[in-house]
Amino acid sequence: MDLDLDAALQVWRQAMTLPGIEQVATLRWYHGDLLAENLLVRGGRLAAVLDFGSLAVGDPTVDIIIAWEVLDAAARDVFRQTVGADDPSWLRGRAWALTLALGTFPYYWVTMPDRCASRLAIARTILDDAT
Repeated sequence: MDLDLDAALQVWRQAMTLPGIEQVATLRWYHGDLLAENLLVRGGRLAAVLDFGSLAVGDPTVDIIIAWEVLDAAARDVFRQTVGADDPSWLRGRAWALTLALGTFPYYWVTMPDRCASRLAIARTILDDAT
């Protein structure tokens, strides 16, 4: 696997310097597993969201992971503007996305190599956005 682990560590360290959840003005419901495989699309439009097993109240930036999961760079910019994500929120969302991508490897390396390949591509996209 070819991944810039130094860049991944830099994203994580940057995220650790951001205001913590205790400083987030409003805690909200979040899905917690907002990935492409949990979205149903019909006619090119979102029709439903599945798998609410990680539903909780807390820092909603965890759901920003969808920006790297399904959107290209231009669409991510539109998404960010549409949801009104300030810099700390966007950077926390990026760190969540990277965490989810990297966490896939030890869990699915043998059983789901296609998922790991997909998450590796997502991790690379996240790191490219960080530079």
